[in-house]
Amino acid sequence: MTTAEVGKTYQIRTFGCQMNVHDSERLAGQLEEAGYVPAPEGGAPDLVVFNTCAVRENADNKLYGTLGHLRPAKDANPDMQIAVGGCLAQKDRGEIVKRAPWVDVVFGTHNLGSLPVLLERARHNAEAEVEILESLETFPSTLPARRDSAYSGWVSISVGCNNTCTFCIVPSLRGKERDRRPGEVLAEVEALVAEGVLEVTLLGQNVNSYGVEFGDRQAFSKLLRATGSIDGLERVRFTSPHPAAFTDDVIDAMAETPNVCHQLHMPLQSGSDRILKEMRRSYRSSRYLSILDKVRAVMPDAAITTDIIVGFPGETEEDFEATLDVVRQARFSSAFTFQYSKRPGTPAADMPGQLPKQVVQERYDRLVELQNDIAWQENKKLVGHKVELLVATGEGRKDAETHRMSGRARDGRLVHFTPTGPAVDRDVRPGDVVETVITYGAPHHLVADGDVLTHRRTRAGDNVAAGLRPKTDGVSLGLPSFGAPAAVTGGCS
Repeated sequence: MTTAEVGKTYQIRTFGCQMNVHDSERLAGQLEEAGYVPAPEGGAPDLVVFNTCAVRENADNKLYGTLGHLRPAKDANPDMQIAVGGCLAQKDRGEIVKRAPWVDVVFGTHNLGSLPVLLERARHNAEAEVEILESLETFPSTLPARRDSAYSGWVSISVGCNNTCTFCIVPSLRGKERDRRPGEVLAEVEALVAEGVLEVTLLGQNVNSYGVEFGDRQAFSKLLRATGSIDGLERVRFTSPHPAAFTDDVIDAMAETPNVCHQLHMPLQSGSDRILKEMRRSYRSSRYLSILDKVRAVMPDAAITTDIIVGFPGETEEDFEATLDVVRQARFSSAFTFQYSKRPGTPAADMPGQLPKQVVQERYDRLVELQNDIAWQENKKLVGHKVELLVATGEGRKDAETHRMSGRARDGRLVHFTPTGPAVDRDVRPGDVVETVITYGAPHHLVADGDVLTHRRTRAGDNVAAGLRPKTDGVSLGLPSFGAPAAVTGGCS
């Protein structure tokens, strides 16, 4: 740490997936170790860090537009620093400082740990620093992290991807899969739980292929079972698995490990076998549906969500109807639906049969209408059911409109509930656990307007009330400590 950095304020703006959100926690941890402090809300930070995503077509425009808006602030305060990292930085490299010469630092997906040094070097040399490594040198989880939540934490079990999906730019930006040792993963989980965290989500680009690097095909199911022995860990989730690598031992581990939630996010992408082949997705629709059947046979209450791309190059009306047919059979509780986004550098970008925008939009609208109808039907079935909720913060506009609070059920569904009734112990806080009964089902959420049946105050709730969040110091470097939360945090795009 240099004396010039002590007391400088930072703000991180995050775009994209859960991986990026967790990477931003690592960036915040490093900055605070280097003496930076979170910028107060509404204040002018000394440092703005953009953690970017390159998956969507408009990601470039969004970044450069936002950088343009920051230029007047940079001109008014030349000591302010701007850093750009993440997948878009890995892709565009030096192009970023050519298009936005007021940027001070550009760093890639493989060198998150370089940010404080690069900032100091840019400050000392009075010129932009661009450092893009081609491969991972240090696993990100060895870095400190300022955690976003006192009650729920991300834990990376692998980084990178060995697949070659034709629509995806991620493997070229994050590299081949690298797996952490199981003991390191469990040590990080135990450290979070020791500070009151109740729920963890295991992260991997293809989370269920975990173990490929050290040759254990059942490593992921073993890891799920091992979490069951961690005292105080109430909920385990994971994202995202790949259907081609999804095996029966994982289903058994989900069903037989009490703290593993009956929630499965299983990307479909397309219901057309022809399009799946063009995407290089190494499964077909029958295989996909058979996995869902097996899951529901042992976990009838499982909520299954998915990703679907509409308008992949060459997609015909028949192909799209095949997707709609799989959606009807799968009965997803929700779906992340995307219009195909042409990404330079991916094989699909040069494929013939790129579809007109109006065709893609019309199909997309039909898919969304169908999925919303299915989700609404499925949610209506839950009216009258008792649910256990981990109370959350920032989970919906209905909180402010109706004085309801929000929480996540064990199956991942969002529930807006009324925090009233004789069972309430003083006040309900995010991080507490309540039980309530569903009174209404909407397409994207549930409502519970009756009195709370039970209310359990937790250490996580205590920490939320005190404004404390865990700060983990990295693998094998001791238990987390607590500190003041960041006032400004970016959201997913």
